[in-house]
Amino acid sequence: MMNVRQILSASAAVVVAATMFAGVAPSASAAGTADDSTVVSSRSFPKASAAKANLLAESTSTSVDDNADWGGIETLNVPQTQSQSEKDAEAAQKAADEASQAQTEAYAASRSEQRAEIPQVDLGSMNGGGADLAKFAMQFQGYPYAAAGNTPSGWDCSGFVQYVYAQFGISLPHSSGAQAAMGTPVASLAEAQPGDILANGIHAAIYIGNGMVINAMNPVQGTQIADVSVFGGNPYSIRRIL
Repeated sequence: MMNVRQILSASAAVVVAATMFAGVAPSASAAGTADDSTVVSSRSFPKASAAKANLLAESTSTSVDDNADWGGIETLNVPQTQSQSEKDAEAAQKAADEASQAQTEAYAASRSEQRAEIPQVDLGSMNGGGADLAKFAMQFQGYPYAAAGNTPSGWDCSGFVQYVYAQFGISLPHSSGAQAAMGTPVASLAEAQPGDILANGIHAAIYIGNGMVINAMNPVQGTQIADVSVFGGNPYSIRRIL
């Protein structure tokens, strides 16, 4: 029978042997010398490159080949559109231009009708009365109207009356309102005679008989014969100068 000392010695030997085996077996396996069937694996990782700085930065320049062909879009003409307000303004301007042109043409036509020579009073064949003055005034039909004018090249209503009377040696003011106070008043149109002045603060004309007058009317109509309704129903004075 083994004593206690022998048992302890045997146990210690077993422990030492087991420890030695445990330390040797992994070393042989790792080196690949104890068992040729042992699999050894390894993994390698490529060196990471440096991260690109500022990946979200916006490009600030572009290089384009001068000879590059973009299919003609580099010369593409994009039509320009107009807003409705711009179209309305253009239409209004066109209408205004056409109206102005029409008025200019009408005025030119009126001027073309005037006589080449200004008629002169033949004092040798006239007695200087109102009838002669009315006859003389009627020779200016078609002559042009011009605001503030008082010559055959252009006159307004009172300028026309002033000019005609001046040819008979009578000076009148260049104002229809002032002419309405000149000479001797005539009570009614029934008593008016050719050569009398019909005037108020708006208009002036020379009476030629039968309810008719000759007067400078406006830039379109020029100097014309009209009936007394040319005063538009406004009251007027009848004044006898001759």
